[in-house]
Amino acid sequence: MAKFKELNGIKVKRVGGGYFFFKRLGDFLTAFIALLLIGWFLIIIAIIVAIGSKGAPIYCDKRIGQGGKEIAVLKFRSMYKDANEHPEKYLNEEQMKQFQEERKVDNDPRITKVGKFIRKTSIDELPQLLNIFIGNMSLVGPRPITKWELEKHFTEEQKQIFLSAKPGLTGHWQVSGRSNVEFDNGERQQLELEYFAIRGLGTDIKILFKTVPAVLNHKGAK
Repeated sequence: MAKFKELNGIKVKRVGGGYFFFKRLGDFLTAFIALLLIGWFLIIIAIIVAIGSKGAPIYCDKRIGQGGKEIAVLKFRSMYKDANEHPEKYLNEEQMKQFQEERKVDNDPRITKVGKFIRKTSIDELPQLLNIFIGNMSLVGPRPITKWELEKHFTEEQKQIFLSAKPGLTGHWQVSGRSNVEFDNGERQQLELEYFAIRGLGTDIKILFKTVPAVLNHKGAK
């Protein structure tokens, strides 16, 4: 049996049921142990976020998961509570134009002081250990994206591949460039899809180890 298959020129590595079984087992055990060990830290961060600005400390970010199903990706809230519903309260005319075109803003004034720190250190992502524990995310995989990003930046063939795996807390794109690599020039899509050509338990472990220095060096973090 061929080690790879191609879907309209996109190379995808064939993996068996053993890979998915041990990947899920590793996800479950790692998330369970991590939550036991750092649960106290997550509670402290939640209190700091709540004190820093009004609103719930945990934000449920709607993203597209495996099979195209919408999932609630958990994050510590890094913006003011009404930042997404009423961006006009915080953004000037130029920033609003950028937000409407790209769904993001450079030097976003909607981000709180606490939010800037937890984003820079990637602490805002830690609640996703709960996503991993319940099984709609994995430790390693393509990063979860919005429906808008999926429809705008991926072809139908690319969607088929991208949505075949659970989104990950970290991934090939994240350790290769994180937010320094953008969708607009096609590099982000290329890196995300490259994961499917190299995936395996050994690759996942390597990505996990690469994540630590990437986060400590704030590589591409915004």
